[in-house]
Amino acid sequence: MADYDVIIIGGGPGGYVCAIRCAQLGLKTACVEGRETLGGTCLNVGCIPSKAMLHASHAYHDATHNFAAMGLLMDAPKIDFPKMIEYKDSIVEGNTKGIEFLFKKNKIDWIKGWAKLTGNGQVTVGDTVHNAKNIVIATGSEPSSLPNVPVDEKVIVTSTGALELAKIPATMVVIGAGVIGLEMGSVYARLGTKVTVVEFLDQITPGMDAEICKTFQRILKKQGLAFVMGAAVQSVELAGNGAKTTYKLRKNDAESTLDSDVVLVATGRRPFTDGLGLEELGIAKTDRGQIKTDHWKTNIPGIWALGDVITGPMLAHKAEDEGMAVAETIAGQQGHVNYGIIPGVIYTNPEVASVGATEETLKEQGRAYKVGKFNFMANARAKSTFQGEGFVKILADATTDRILGCHLMGPAAGELIHEVCVAMEFGASAEDLARTCHAHPTFSEAMREAALACGDGAIHA
Repeated sequence: MADYDVIIIGGGPGGYVCAIRCAQLGLKTACVEGRETLGGTCLNVGCIPSKAMLHASHAYHDATHNFAAMGLLMDAPKIDFPKMIEYKDSIVEGNTKGIEFLFKKNKIDWIKGWAKLTGNGQVTVGDTVHNAKNIVIATGSEPSSLPNVPVDEKVIVTSTGALELAKIPATMVVIGAGVIGLEMGSVYARLGTKVTVVEFLDQITPGMDAEICKTFQRILKKQGLAFVMGAAVQSVELAGNGAKTTYKLRKNDAESTLDSDVVLVATGRRPFTDGLGLEELGIAKTDRGQIKTDHWKTNIPGIWALGDVITGPMLAHKAEDEGMAVAETIAGQQGHVNYGIIPGVIYTNPEVASVGATEETLKEQGRAYKVGKFNFMANARAKSTFQGEGFVKILADATTDRILGCHLMGPAAGELIHEVCVAMEFGASAEDLARTCHAHPTFSEAMREAALACGDGAIHA
């Protein structure tokens, strides 16, 4: 007889959510996690600690730039960086212990150690074999680097090392203008670091709305970040107490170097499946090293996969949705994920958020659409909090008025985007959103105004 109905490998957002949902549905459940704490990359060295650092740096910016304008007079604040790291660590500890409590509450067994698939329905951890009717692979991802870039997590760091620096560097080179690079670059720029971002492409945050990207980069430049676009990094070498980054411009092959105290390698992530025994069991993979699935089922009966190890955006909330869907499917229900409505957020200041189609994809599809825009500078709440930069853009079908996408940059964008997510989930039109009463004064009024702009026009524009 099997020891468990389900064993989940990995205690990150996808894995622990799947485990809790399985337990709620009456399945005897265990989760294998080799870290000392639950929560995976997200809670330990990713989403949560980085947001703590972003919050601290934003508070410092307010104190140095905005307090005096509001009549709040004080001596110039000083940064105790070890104390800031201590604050970040305390947030991590509170969250990871919270997941451990939820496991106990839901009677989920935490099998501590690193798992390997060793047979049909078998998971081996250390010297112990555990049997399960279903096995879910939710092992997440790890940072990917570049050739000739030797990461030591002290001078040449990934996001993990960037969250554990001993002091604020005077200079930093960030390789990659994606979400991780811009968020961590933003943290250190606000704390006084001279940050230079080196990006292979000609646009930051590839895949996002082009108009947002252009405006976003201009705002980040005003905040002190420098950009070298269209540059291919050739190597990074330790030099003295820092590092030397060599790159070539793609347009003319001109080679240059940048000296810095720290180099942050933010060139994306790759599925973490090392040591799982996938090859021995014959579990199929894609050319990019992801596990092939059909509705989260692998090619081996009884083995499932979700989150960063399968195709799709490497986002914690996408993994969480898949964790719930897999649990419900195993329990005989109809697990579902709407992959067309998965929001993305960049937690800089201003925040950037998006969901659904971009103008670029709609043009490629030849789909007729209309655009409603509204600037946060015309939003009373945003202006009163020094957050008037940015705008909301809503895209709607030209004929049916159904909302197809939303892209915004401004205060609380990561919260506001969900208004459109709910609307899209229920097939709402821009007029539906425009006719919904919004409290005044709120940032959310900008969403309504953008929806109004899809029709006769915004009121306050």
